[in-house]
Amino acid sequence: MKESQTSGYEEIEHTADCQVRVWGKDLSFLLMQAAISMNTLIGMALKPEPRLTRNFSLSFSDIEELLVSFLNELLFFIEMEGIGFDQFKLSIDDHQLDAIVYGAPIASLRKEIKAVTYHNLKIENTSHGLEAHIVFDV
Repeated sequence: MKESQTSGYEEIEHTADCQVRVWGKDLSFLLMQAAISMNTLIGMALKPEPRLTRNFSLSFSDIEELLVSFLNELLFFIEMEGIGFDQFKLSIDDHQLDAIVYGAPIASLRKEIKAVTYHNLKIENTSHGLEAHIVFDV
């Protein structure tokens, strides 16, 4: 993806695991791009129907914790319910995320992610908004 876009992601070479660089104009867009990049990394394909909705809230002390918790929550739905999400409505206020996520049953996955890690994770302000490098344990 082009860096001139307000949100995006790109896969980065990593010796053992998978790593992405994500960016967004604000924290909500950063979280959405992180989720989309994770879906792409695992080669997620969703069934067209039925469309499903899940709601959840997460409390956090810093934005790095929020990023990891958000992605791990999505991994929980993938592993336990076989549901993937491709649309997100996120509200962040005073150290709490309220999320409404929209998706469908998973048709196929090419790769499994064991965990989202804190390895070298730091969310930084850039001229494009927020940027993070995320390492996934595969």
